[in-house]
Amino acid sequence: MSCTETIQNFAFRSIGYGERMLPRTDFTLCEHFTLIGSGMIWNIYYGLVAILFGFFAATGLAMAKNSENKWLRKPAEFFIYVFRGSPLFIQFFFAYAVFLSLKQSVPALQPLTASWLGATLVLFCNTSAYSAEIFYGALRSIPKGDLEAADAYGIMGWTRFKRITWPTMLRLAWPSYTNEAIFLFHATALVSFSSFPVWQQRGDALYYASYFADKTFNPFVPYPILAFYFILLTLVVITIFGAANKHLNRHLPQERRKKVRVKFNIFR
Repeated sequence: MSCTETIQNFAFRSIGYGERMLPRTDFTLCEHFTLIGSGMIWNIYYGLVAILFGFFAATGLAMAKNSENKWLRKPAEFFIYVFRGSPLFIQFFFAYAVFLSLKQSVPALQPLTASWLGATLVLFCNTSAYSAEIFYGALRSIPKGDLEAADAYGIMGWTRFKRITWPTMLRLAWPSYTNEAIFLFHATALVSFSSFPVWQQRGDALYYASYFADKTFNPFVPYPILAFYFILLTLVVITIFGAANKHLNRHLPQERRKKVRVKFNIFR
């Protein structure tokens, strides 16, 4: 089978298009790149859905934690503490056990036990908690002069939040939030190790990399390819978030613009 035929047969196999059976023997480098790249579709899906919804949830949690109303502040603090205080890997296992119990009581909740929904929900909650803490710190760092100036001009309520509080919070939090987004996409690799089942061998990138490593007893080919794909994904995230950071700071002089700095997390 030529490389072109391999790409045609396996490029979208992870989402159900192409050959149903995986290669069994005589694995080529093209098959490694194609199948692992196909699995990256799921990693991108997990990360995109979690970060898109998590961004708005984190904003609400940060505002709730910064509120003087204890009925808003205490639940937000508890949610953030639980998901920041426990390992993501344990959250996957615990969530799957809970979803499995719910499915037995309410069969309509069966999709929660699938990785496309259940694992994404766990990632959503995790990134919402971490991002909320980042946004909360930015809220506390907003210069008081900006808020006092808004009060002096009679800008109050939703208008002040939309025009002053929220943009300033994003501008201060964005470099740290960029690192959180990078970590989130890296954390999608844990889905393959979680309890959420893979249907018809349609797994993510790590699933296919592990498959090749198990069949060939040689991890030094599939895992570097997997790392290569994640490095490319990280560059894309840095580029997109860097452009957003430039847009948020477009009103500042060049020397005062805070650039995005990537910090790799060794422990979380």
